[in-house]
Amino acid sequence: MDNLITFSIAVFTGFFAITNPISNMTVFVSLTQGADEKTKSDINKKANFIAFIIVTVFVLLGKYIFELFNISIPAFKITGGILIFYIGFEMLQSKKSDVKNLKNVHIDENIAVSPLAIPILAGPGTIVTAMNFVSDAEPIHIFLVIAIFGFMSLLTYLTFRLSDLIVKVVGHNVISVIGKIMGLIIAIIGTGMIITGIKLSFNLMV
Repeated sequence: MDNLITFSIAVFTGFFAITNPISNMTVFVSLTQGADEKTKSDINKKANFIAFIIVTVFVLLGKYIFELFNISIPAFKITGGILIFYIGFEMLQSKKSDVKNLKNVHIDENIAVSPLAIPILAGPGTIVTAMNFVSDAEPIHIFLVIAIFGFMSLLTYLTFRLSDLIVKVVGHNVISVIGKIMGLIIAIIGTGMIITGIKLSFNLMV
């Protein structure tokens, strides 16, 4: 039971850092600026639902994808760790990651699919993080990863729904600081994945 609790905390921390609902909230506000409440609500629901489906598919079929493309777990962990570290490093440098590079988009419900669901909520970093947790896991761990990401999707939905109020109360400066803290956590997670991948490659795991 203690192992499951520890695992759940690690999964939640990883997802919270990489999806960063508070930071992404400002993106949602900018993309939906000028839209009526119904349109905002529809975009919010659709984006989070699609993101949840995408991550769930990768969590359930990740092992088959590995076998299909002959991808080794150590190589995946090292490559994924580098990607996640890169995203976190850019956040620390106050840059927008290429993974989340946005252009001016007209107010259209299609933005729920892109760029909101893909790549902001369910981008490479999120998928890599999810698959890393289930790359060599038991069914209970796979269930926990899906359930926790479902909770994160719900949390993101509520954050987006209250976005206008939160921005007014908290302010953009505080949100920026939180984004940097999340960037540090993401970089640490990426470094940990790289170390684990190297240990697996050279059979150094204790």
